[in-house]
Amino acid sequence: MRQERLNLYLIDMKYIRNLHRADDKVSSVSPQIGKQHRIYVGIVVLCNNRKYLIPLSHAVEKHKKMKPRADFDKIFDKKGKLIGVLNYNLMIPVEEAQIYKVNLRHDPKDSISEYHYKQLCIDELSWCRKNREIIVNKANCLYGLCQGESGYKGKARCLDFEKLEKICDKYNSRL
Repeated sequence: MRQERLNLYLIDMKYIRNLHRADDKVSSVSPQIGKQHRIYVGIVVLCNNRKYLIPLSHAVEKHKKMKPRADFDKIFDKKGKLIGVLNYNLMIPVEEAQIYKVNLRHDPKDSISEYHYKQLCIDELSWCRKNREIIVNKANCLYGLCQGESGYKGKARCLDFEKLEKICDKYNSRL
């Protein structure tokens, strides 16, 4: 398997709910707590010969002060403005059946907010493609740091990748 060109993908919500039940660090999409409208958008990279989706998040005030580290990167637009973040610590294993490529084509029927959201996604994706090698290397390094009894201090912030791989395999065997 080889690394494909980076694109933005949405994730199947049933799959996310399955992962959240197994590891509560996977962000909830539960309607009971008002999170049913949360969308998972991310880029897919290869780690340990498996596909992993690294979620993109909106930049918030706290991100401005944070420095890039093994499990986190800032995404900037062409003017140097912080527009998003990559949370490597929250990357999840995926298969083709759980991901859907995001349509970033502008459509005359798009509302103003849809137009702006697509443009934000285009800018984020452009940054990710430009920094592809760094992103793939960071994801793989973090994956390695989180295996076994490593002494990596940030491991507590990371998902249990091995456990989620088993959930992914089980989920896909039912499809």
